Amino acid sequence: MAHWIASASVRALFQNPGTPQNVCRVFGRPKRFYSNSGAPFVNILVEARGEKNNVGYIQLNRKNNHNAISPDLSKELYRALVDFENDEQIGAVVYTGGEKIFTVGADIPAMKGYGHLDMVKRDFSEYWNKIHTFRKPIVAAVNGYCVGGGTETIMMCDVVYAGEKAQFGQPEIKIGIIPGAGGSQRLPKAIGKSKAMEAILTANLISAQQAMDWGLISKVFPVDQVIPEAIKLAERIAAKPRVAAMMAKQAVKLAYEVPLSQGVQIERTFSVTLAATKDFKEGMAAFLEKREAVFTD
Repeated sequence: MAHWIASASVRALFQNPGTPQNVCRVFGRPKRFYSNSGAPFVNILVEARGEKNNVGYIQLNRKNNHNAISPDLSKELYRALVDFENDEQIGAVVYTGGEKIFTVGADIPAMKGYGHLDMVKRDFSEYWNKIHTFRKPIVAAVNGYCVGGGTETIMMCDVVYAGEKAQFGQPEIKIGIIPGAGGSQRLPKAIGKSKAMEAILTANLISAQQAMDWGLISKVFPVDQVIPEAIKLAERIAAKPRVAAMMAKQAVKLAYEVPLSQGVQIERTFSVTLAATKDFKEGMAAFLEKREAVFTD
């Protein structure tokens, strides 16, 4: 069974859905991306950044609504991630929000009047879940309030950097509901059962320092340094062999999803598969020749 899962995972990682034709590139400066329909994004800013323009950049942009995650924003986020996933020049993505408010989570005013059937029919978590299934590494850069769906989405990311004033939490219980996009499942794995229970049952906020101490995020920076540092990290990741980076990401994620024995077997399959790539041969040669490797895959 583990071998079958590993083989299927390898096939999935090597799928090439094609390069989108909807990317407007401008040499030497950030570039605005457009959706597959040809219409510009409205609720998010989407660009390519970094010295080599190999870092995708997604910023939530509903400032008048505290970056609340509306149905339209969810759909745009999904489309942007699909664009970046298909773009061979993009090696990693930075996901961010505003300086004072990353996002307040779901758009509560838009949900006013929703009944049970509406909640069932209007399940937009499939769009958010693209962050989790995205094959390339994603770095979250968080400033300000990042609560509810905000905390849920950054937990789907691979690395999280935060500003010193950032705050996280799952306050859904305040309106008589519980997290609905993975918060109750991912938060205990990130910070432990007791801390997660307290956060979810009381709606208490988690400071940036607490979040780092508990393992929810990687590093804390001054507010104005969070995005630049996240982009630097994404550039370093994008410079690594792309297929190896995708497989490394998948292998680490599997540690939370499959038994140890299966995870080790899948890791072994990934490692053996990578040994057949040009980048592995180049990496070995560069190491022996004491030079920088030039990766191409």
